[in-house]
Formats: sequence, C-alpha cells, structure tokens
Amino acid sequence: MLGKRQSLDALADENWDLVVIGGGITGAGVLLEAARRGLRVLLLEQTDFAWGTSSRSSKMVHGGLRYIAQGDIRLTRHSLLERERLIDELPGLVERATYLFPLRKGVFPGRWPMKAILWLYDFLAGIRDHRYLSREQLLERVPGLNRQSLTGAMSYTDALTDDCRLVVRAILEAARHGGVAQNYCRVEQAMADGDKFAITVTDRTSGQTATLSSRRVVSATGAWADRFSGSDPRVRPLRGSHLFVDPERLPVKDCLTVMHPDDGRPVFVFPWEGVTCVGTTDLDHPQDMDIEAAASGQEVDYLLRLINSQFPDVKLDRKDIYATIAGVRPVIASGKGLDPSKERRDHAVWGENGIVTVSGGKLTTFRLIALDALLATGLIDSATHRRGQKSREPGFTPISDAPAAVDAFLHADQGDPDFIQWILDHEDVVHLDDLMLRRTRLGLLLPQAGKARLDALQQQIQQSLGWDDQRWQEERARYLDIHQRYYGVPASPLQQAAG
Repeated sequence: MLGKRQSLDALADENWDLVVIGGGITGAGVLLEAARRGLRVLLLEQTDFAWGTSSRSSKMVHGGLRYIAQGDIRLTRHSLLERERLIDELPGLVERATYLFPLRKGVFPGRWPMKAILWLYDFLAGIRDHRYLSREQLLERVPGLNRQSLTGAMSYTDALTDDCRLVVRAILEAARHGGVAQNYCRVEQAMADGDKFAITVTDRTSGQTATLSSRRVVSATGAWADRFSGSDPRVRPLRGSHLFVDPERLPVKDCLTVMHPDDGRPVFVFPWEGVTCVGTTDLDHPQDMDIEAAASGQEVDYLLRLINSQFPDVKLDRKDIYATIAGVRPVIASGKGLDPSKERRDHAVWGENGIVTVSGGKLTTFRLIALDALLATGLIDSATHRRGQKSREPGFTPISDAPAAVDAFLHADQGDPDFIQWILDHEDVVHLDDLMLRRTRLGLLLPQAGKARLDALQQQIQQSLGWDDQRWQEERARYLDIHQRYYGVPASPLQQAAG
C-alpha cells in the first residue's frame, strides 16, 4: 500500500534507477511497468495523484470509433485490446457498458456506414456486440429522446471507469512490486550529473527541499510536458468540460452519443456513479496551467443546449447541475492549425538532455505508452518491449485486505465507513479535497459539494489523519473554496454581464 509519506531525506538516501515526474495515468503506468520489472523506481507528483487530466476525463475505456474514421486502425486495435484486458483484470472498476448512437433521417452517418464501422470495431476487439435498434426499441430505452427524424440507433459496447481510481489502483499495484509514489512533491529541476541525474525536489507539505539521484528520468507531466522537455513546445493543451446532473431530472440507462445542434460534434450523455454525466467540450486552453482548469459559463451553456435539444421535455438548467469538471488534454500538436476536435490523440515519446518526455495518448492505452517510455530510457531493450506489448500476463492482482468496494469501485457506496477508512489508512490523503474529489467522488456526485456527507464523516477523518478542530475547519474551508471556484456551476455570459 502507499502507507505513510516518507521524508525527502529518506528518499534521497536511495539510489534510484528511475524517477518518474507526474502522477497521472501515464506516470502511474510507467511506475507500474518499471516496478514490475524489478527496477528501483520513484514517482513524484507536485499536487495529488490524478489531480490533472486523469481525474477529469470522460471516464471511458474505449477504442475510439472516430479513430477508425480518421484511418488510424492501429491505434483503435491497440486501444480495443487494452480495453478488453482491463475489463477482464479489473471487474467493477472497468465495466463494459452499452452505447447507443441514435440515427436520424438525412443525418450522416446513416445506419449502413455505422454498421460497417461497428463491424470493424468489434472485429478488432475480438467480440461481437453491435446491433441495430428500431425507433420503437430506442424510445423504449430512452423515452425522453427527441423524436424528430429519428429512425433508430446502433448499439455497441465500450467501457466506463473511474479514471482517478484507476490511477490510484495502478500506483497501489506498483507498490506491491516495490515501486514508491509520493504526492505533493514538486520537482524543481533535473540536471544531468555524470551518468546520473541530480533531481531537486520540494515537499509541499513540509517545505523541505532535497536533491535525489537517479540513473534515468521520465517526465510524464501531461499538459505540463513542455516545461521539463528542454525541446521546442509540442503539446497543445485542449480543455474538455463535463456536467454532473441530478439523475432524477435526466435519467439515462445507457451511454448516448448525440450530435450537438450548433456544430455537429458528438457529445456523450451517460450514467456514472449514480448521476448523469454530460460531456465533453473541446477548446484550446491558453490559461495558466498551475491554476486548476474550470468549466466556463459558455461551456455550460453549450452542454445545456445539447441536452435540451436532445431531451426537449426536460428543460434542464443550472440548478439541476451538481458539479462540473474541466480537464486539460495533452494533445500532441500537428502544427497545422486544425480544429481541436480534429487533432490526433496519439502519444509521443522524445528525449532532450537525457530526460525522456512522454505525453499525449489515451487513458485506455496507458500500459503501452509506459512501455514505449521505458524503451526510450534504455532501461528495457527492444525484445523486452515487444514481449511486454504482446504479453497476456495479468497486470493487476486483487488487493486482499481491502474492502471489495476499493477494487470494484463503480456502483459502490462511496460514503461507506469501511471504504473511507481504508482510503484514509492506505492512500496518502493529505488534504480534504484529495478525499472528496479524487479518492472518492462525493464532491461531484452529491448536491452542495456533498457537505452533508462530509460533516457526517468529520470525526472519522479527524481521528484517522490526526487533525484537530482548527485543522478540520481550515481543510473544510479550503475544500469548499476549491469546489466553488473550479467544480461549481459558473453563470452564463449574459448573467455575468448583468452583474
């Protein structure tokens, strides 16, 4: 388990084979694959594990239908095989889900193009899950759907997950193999020092600074990658925002892919952890990356228009939204000035001044991305890399002493005291927002930032983390401020203009 945080002095006493900078899904994957191969590896994250993009994705482990349309069969094939692997290895945390693509007369793509794409999609995955639903069958499953020009739907399957829990699960698995991960430790610089690197690190909880030594360094910092790469900028930060909606106002049983009336972009509407999630947007994000991304009023309006065009009787508005999230995708820029939605989602690995940088890619293929990064460091050779890519050996083993909900997270009661206790004991909760927004999603899934549940957990949290009443009040105020600023529901531009 992650256990208690170590002092920087203790970390500085070790001779590391590899230091990984960044605690999102890519960094967690590199940590896991390195530890599995017996390397002495340390992961350092400047805030909390999965604080960035990896807690703010669309929660989908999928092959990517649109990659087929873009002609990227290889990426789709790899993604689908990894999807199937994760469904098999992490039941409950990664679950197969039904997706519905409504078809409308005169709107591309029609039934037969979609059928051809889905046949190939299933063939690449080695399954057969797609079928056609008549108009009547579709309306039976989605009774409130706009009926105008509706002819039916194509049904297929992909998977849903809790992206943050997947990151933490990979870190826990790496710890079982001897890997070490530390949150709230910021790497200030990494300089080549002979055949090793001298890595200056600040512990943001204590203020302590130390210099660590490692044979190799991998920067897996996602949208922050250009800071450490030493090369010309390669990452195009793109923001994607989601709404978490009262399920009684917008009940759905399946994942719907519907087209936005303004620009024809596909947007997902799907059930997740007991609420309804709607997203995503796709916009350039020129803001300061050290400030949490937040959904704009325009993005909320955009997603509400989508809902109210597809479900005209619902008349959803801001009061029906529990929370929002905004994540910044680290997309490798083509340099062609493309529309954000047309940029490819491939990952890239490159080196400069001895530091290997990895960025871009998909949540689903984190294992393959990690192997590519390790190959670039020289810590594994090409034969080991090929074997790893083709390996069918299980990547995850059950956590024997954890409540079932920790390993099978979806549909679990996130406020269950045993579940909370295990997290507090084993998952390096430093601040209250770590618990409410990432280890659990109570701050997203409950109205009013989950304050009622939070107050019910006060005594348990204080006893486990050793917080006195003053620390509790400080942490509670900090969490509620973060939620309001970055996870709340912003006013529309018209409301803002009116004062």
